[in-house]
Amino acid sequence: MPAYTAPTKDMQFVLHEVLKVTESGVKGYDEIDRDFTSAVLEEAGKLASEVLAPLNLSGDREGCRLENGMVSTPKGFKAAFEALKEGGWNGLDLPEEFGGQGLPYVMGSAVGEIMVSANMAFNMYQGLTHGAIGAILAHASQELKETYLPKMVSMDWTGTMNLTEPHCGTDLGLIRTKAEPQDDGSYLITGQKIFISAGDHDLAENVIHLVLAKAPGGGEGTRGISLFIVPKFLVKEDGSLGARNGVSVGNIEEKMGIHANATCVMNYDGARGFLVGELHKGMRNMFTMMNEARLGVGLQGYAVAEAAYQNAVAYAKDRLQGRDVTGTRNPGGGADPIIVHPDVRRMLMDQKSFIEGARAFTFWGAHLIDRAHREGDAEAEGLISLMTPVIKGFQTDKGFESAVQAQQVYGGHGYIEEQGMSQFTRDARIAMIYEGANGIQALDLVGRKLAQDGGKHVMAFFEMVKAECKAHNGDDRMKAFVEPLKTASKQLQQAGMFFMQNGMKNPNAALAGSYDFMHLMGHVCLGLMWTRMAKAAHDALDAGAADPAFYEAKIATGRYYMARQLPACAMHLARIESGADPVMALEEASF
Repeated sequence: MPAYTAPTKDMQFVLHEVLKVTESGVKGYDEIDRDFTSAVLEEAGKLASEVLAPLNLSGDREGCRLENGMVSTPKGFKAAFEALKEGGWNGLDLPEEFGGQGLPYVMGSAVGEIMVSANMAFNMYQGLTHGAIGAILAHASQELKETYLPKMVSMDWTGTMNLTEPHCGTDLGLIRTKAEPQDDGSYLITGQKIFISAGDHDLAENVIHLVLAKAPGGGEGTRGISLFIVPKFLVKEDGSLGARNGVSVGNIEEKMGIHANATCVMNYDGARGFLVGELHKGMRNMFTMMNEARLGVGLQGYAVAEAAYQNAVAYAKDRLQGRDVTGTRNPGGGADPIIVHPDVRRMLMDQKSFIEGARAFTFWGAHLIDRAHREGDAEAEGLISLMTPVIKGFQTDKGFESAVQAQQVYGGHGYIEEQGMSQFTRDARIAMIYEGANGIQALDLVGRKLAQDGGKHVMAFFEMVKAECKAHNGDDRMKAFVEPLKTASKQLQQAGMFFMQNGMKNPNAALAGSYDFMHLMGHVCLGLMWTRMAKAAHDALDAGAADPAFYEAKIATGRYYMARQLPACAMHLARIESGADPVMALEEASF
């Protein structure tokens, strides 16, 4: 059975030596010193390794069941859910006003990684609730907040997001779910939603659905969409649960992965709903939840890869096959461990360098969210808006690749279900699709985010990279990081110029290169993170670090990324500059 240990030392390194959170001046960051974050992360790691991870494989095999309209989760999930509730983990970074602990979002992200790595399907029950809470906090009336949030923060009630319908996914302007206004101010919701993660289950007393629907008078397309709270059980004035609402589960989807999360077809038959925010402004309100969800999915990309990587490393050290071509390493055995072979090292280094870079990128993104929300920093808000499709799209693509590589390390045993590597691969695959398929993330990046606010945010990012490189002038130890980063940044800017020069006269010229641009930018972002991590590691070694091997490994891993991964930027630029013609040349009939 696969095992998992939370990488708390690496998390501490990013928080305190790279981001230097206690010195950043963000409100509340002075409280998350090393001792505090160590205690939180170690406790989360204990829950993850002892309770959640042991349920990952069994939950995948058992899956969820729908019987007589009731959804059952796998054996052990209810007890694990109660342990999660008792620890207050869902409310870690939520407002104290509603029962949360009020910690910064960066702490919620760090703990979230641990939970996802241990059991992605289980954590989704909490993750969807957290996203729904975010939308209610941002847009609902005080009355709705007081009615629903305390129970959702405590996880007595869970939450969902209901967007997709059988005939429409990304194009939400096509939705058909209707909302009919009632005299008491509520609405009756009628329609069907599909692919609803954690749509129903036996873990909580109530499920609070956030549903997009069209109310009269809103016009065509997305202009007519509003957002509604639709509870599974109606809530009485005293806060107790009343009658069952007109919402039911039509089916549980049979999926490639995340079997232990109930992905439901939800039927709304005159279900009573309550408007969140302004009428016909549902898209704006829902995107509060979508943006948080996309960052969470980007985290899932590398978090599942982390669990797969840990097991691949253990297997590579234990599995004996062949001999080291430079000399026998295990003279007492019939073969050497496969970790001695360069191609196995290549796969492990690909995984390690991506995962550690992605962790730093994600934590930095969470730090930007804290700066925006706690300090009102408009520049941080603009920068994380730019980075969101990169975090989601690039990291889930590369996270899936990493899970595949971890499976490959096992050889034939990786294809056998009992080893658990197949599950990591299957679970990781969904992250490239939901919360906006990665092609949509790329279109959002190129079609919207680059030009946002006159392009000031992408220009600020270029200046940030330039300043990082300039800060290390004269430091020969940093050349292996600075020079590749300079080259990659110039390639990214060159790609942006190509879009500017060609996109207006031929939009397909930009859109055909959008996916490559997302990956090019992702590599530059991880290159920036590795440059910062390398500097922090050198500083620690200069200061006489008690664990020099950790910092030396960090530098070596970063050098690998800069030498072996960052050159992919040239390939992505060449694809972008080939324009739309190679992509659009064939007539439809030729496919």
